[in-house]
Amino acid sequence: MSRIGRMPIAVPSGVTVNIKKNRVTVTGPKGELSRSVSPEIRITQQGDTITVSRPSDSKEHRSLHGLTRSLVANMITGVSNGFDKYLEIVGVGYRAEKTEDKLALRVGHSHPVAVTPLPGISFAVEGSRVKVSGIDKEVVGEMAARIRRIRPPDAYKGKGIRYAGEKVRLKPGKAGKVIGKK
Repeated sequence: MSRIGRMPIAVPSGVTVNIKKNRVTVTGPKGELSRSVSPEIRITQQGDTITVSRPSDSKEHRSLHGLTRSLVANMITGVSNGFDKYLEIVGVGYRAEKTEDKLALRVGHSHPVAVTPLPGISFAVEGSRVKVSGIDKEVVGEMAARIRRIRPPDAYKGKGIRYAGEKVRLKPGKAGKVIGKK
């Protein structure tokens, strides 16, 4: 049995879950999310808990069991609390500015790079940190990855855009001239 798949999902107050065939719709204070799941996986709601079950122990059903449970749990967390992803900008002269709903990044290119948010995503700039927030965990992660891709951390100096808490291993530079040459 999947350890993740068999755990029940608690539904907080203010969140409603609607399950019709293989479509799960979750509505909460921050918005509404809807997703189609595999028709073979059964999702049942009893009071304020949701359980996910599978029909057999085949490899496909075992993999879908934990995945479906995680997706539904993330939907419930997203509509009640939302998700945030932080990015750090490291480098002299590197900075980010929020203009209207877009994000303007000055990260060593000849011009500022404008980033348009995906639907349901909002940006906040706090010094050299950029906060990407939204209710869908997948979309928040995708938007953060797109921003990081503009200037990934350099392997020699560490300059660039990185996730908060990401460790960048720096390579040593040139060894220099050989001393004591004869």
